[in-house]
Amino acid sequence: MASPVRDYASLFRLDGRRAVVVGAGSGIGRESALALAAHGADVVCADRDLAAAEHTVALGGGTTAYGLDVLDQAAVARAAEELGAVDVLVFTAATNVRKRVLDYTPEEFDRVVSLNLRASFHLVRAFGRGMAERGRGSIIGFSSIRAVTVEPGQGVYAATKAGLVQLLRAVAVELGPSGVRANAIAPGVVDTPLTAQIRAVPEWSDAYASKSALGRWSHADELAGAVVYLASDASSFVTGSQLFVDGGWTAVDGRFTPPA
Repeated sequence: MASPVRDYASLFRLDGRRAVVVGAGSGIGRESALALAAHGADVVCADRDLAAAEHTVALGGGTTAYGLDVLDQAAVARAAEELGAVDVLVFTAATNVRKRVLDYTPEEFDRVVSLNLRASFHLVRAFGRGMAERGRGSIIGFSSIRAVTVEPGQGVYAATKAGLVQLLRAVAVELGPSGVRANAIAPGVVDTPLTAQIRAVPEWSDAYASKSALGRWSHADELAGAVVYLASDASSFVTGSQLFVDGGWTAVDGRFTPPA
């Protein structure tokens, strides 16, 4: 007997699912919330800046704004309890201190690791447990091209992003039998508040633009499709993966084009 034809038109729909987007107050997080809501999800916009999260809701990015400081482990655990059944977790919060390794202070190291890696660990544990108990869920964290390639002054940031990828792979392996998927999205250079320092220096900004195969920076909304894909049934057999949305940055070996 032939198998029934799948309803591919609804493959990316998220109707009836609840998503929590951490970092939804701005940048990639805001665009992720808007995209998930547009595809039918009930989105909770979580951010340390509650007013910013409320603004995202007002733009159509969900139904609920939730103040959350991910550096507060107790607050993360409380959020997982208060928000109830969650089908999709997206987290984008990150920071960077641009210094060479030998110039880093222990305090700066702790600041970057605490937000980029330790907070991610607490989020995954808090929300992943409920997903595993319910037998389904999609966890989506944001790594970076720096998880696989680095430049001077980016060492600690790169280490946290590589660590995040391995953390999500471990979660994919451990929670996969319970129906939970975990993946990373690795952006290239994105025009967000985190990269304002680079954009402010024309030579630096232009150099980054020229590094990608597409020859430009990306915009935060260009990451939204990857989020919807990994949240939806369109990626039902995708877990433990890192999806690069980098304009070909990691595919390019320098910008000199040798003669054919």
